[in-house]
Amino acid sequence: MLSCSIRTLRRLKCCCNKRWSSLFLAKGYCFSKPKVVPSFCNTDIKFSRFYVGERQSSLRQWRRRSLYTVTDTYEAIELALDSVIKIFTVSSSPNYFLPWQNKSQRETMGSGFVIPGKKILTNAHVVADHTFVLVRKHGSPTKYRAEVQAVGHECDLAILVVESPEFWEGMNFLELGDIPFLQEAVAVVGYPQGGDNISVTKGVVSRVEPTQYVHGATQLMAIQIDAAINPGNSGGPAIMGNKVAGVAFQNLSGSENIGYIIPVPVIKHFIAGIEESGKYMGFCSMGLSCQPTENVQLRNHFKMQPHMTGVLVSKINPLSDAYGVLKKDDIILEFDGVPIANDGTVPFRNRERITFDHLVSMKKPNETALVKVLRNGEEHAFTITLQPVLMDDINAGYERLAELQVKKVNGIEIKNLKHLCQLVENCSRESLRIDLDDDRVVALSYESARIATSWILERHRIPSRMSIDLLSEQNSLLMDSAE
Repeated sequence: MLSCSIRTLRRLKCCCNKRWSSLFLAKGYCFSKPKVVPSFCNTDIKFSRFYVGERQSSLRQWRRRSLYTVTDTYEAIELALDSVIKIFTVSSSPNYFLPWQNKSQRETMGSGFVIPGKKILTNAHVVADHTFVLVRKHGSPTKYRAEVQAVGHECDLAILVVESPEFWEGMNFLELGDIPFLQEAVAVVGYPQGGDNISVTKGVVSRVEPTQYVHGATQLMAIQIDAAINPGNSGGPAIMGNKVAGVAFQNLSGSENIGYIIPVPVIKHFIAGIEESGKYMGFCSMGLSCQPTENVQLRNHFKMQPHMTGVLVSKINPLSDAYGVLKKDDIILEFDGVPIANDGTVPFRNRERITFDHLVSMKKPNETALVKVLRNGEEHAFTITLQPVLMDDINAGYERLAELQVKKVNGIEIKNLKHLCQLVENCSRESLRIDLDDDRVVALSYESARIATSWILERHRIPSRMSIDLLSEQNSLLMDSAE
């Protein structure tokens, strides 16, 4: 213990004055060695004639935000000490093999931080399947009961509330900042495994792009950093300056010091939906599958002019608003006036690019988008209403299976859609098992699924759970059985 304290003191003496060294040793948490952030001030950057103003503005912001001294970083972390909390969750997951009972309870721990409005922001997977949630402030031995106000499994975010006035005494909220630029330094604050006290690790931003969210199985923007994010870190803030740059939520399996944080635009989208409607609204999708048009012969086949760029529509979800507007083999040229490249990307900040799906996901539910397409060699402009995917607690975790075909229901092979409807509606078991392609399985509690269906229909303004012909067939069968 003594040698550890001496090593910590020596490390702190290298980067801060005596006052800050004493303060941080007294607080009792670890702090990794700061990395040197390279300066791009002397780099000769050549800008293209497009987006010059935006890029120069972004570069000025990067330089200005990179001028924080070490002391500024310590002050930001000191602010986080009165904002970051430890979360204790007791959860009980569904047992899909024995659907009439849940699995044994288990205890997990995570991190969270206070945001304006006396709310706590954390990850959805920290409180998933919760039965009891407690929170504890830094430096306090007392745990307080917390309630889960909203959960977004899709974006892996959740909001907690604590009723006890005592908990909020001395607590400060953290403000949300901006998306950090590449090589900007961030400090991840939380309670990872390996100890009980708060921990601070520091790293730099390596990449900003849409990434697969492991918990929600969705593709949303994420920030890759070279700081370790371990179990327990989830839900903690990544601090840049004196504001939050993101929420720690996952790491790259099999790699060292590669972590991911949820960026501010995704966080704000999640919070805004809850503030406007009182519940999680989700992230929008066009309901399309698109193919890049990087091959010259492919572009010629669809009559694209040399100056045109875009992506080819290969499949349209029948439940999406785009189904009645766009057609297979359309070329999407622009989304809300932003040109789409042949690889499906759009301009993003300073000479960066990002898939155009990000523009779609940042739209609010029921918002419209102007889509410019090329159809049979002619350009057209269409207005499309965007909707979120049909997410619910009952189907959380099954998002990756959306494109697979149904093969069996409760062991019976499916003949057609009508047969599938009959097997599902007439199910007499407590558990409904659905076998899919690739030997994948979906298991649902039948009664819970029926109840959730009405919520999903109301939430997404879907008039009926099945088409009119199938509904008429079911009504006829019910009348015959009644007679």
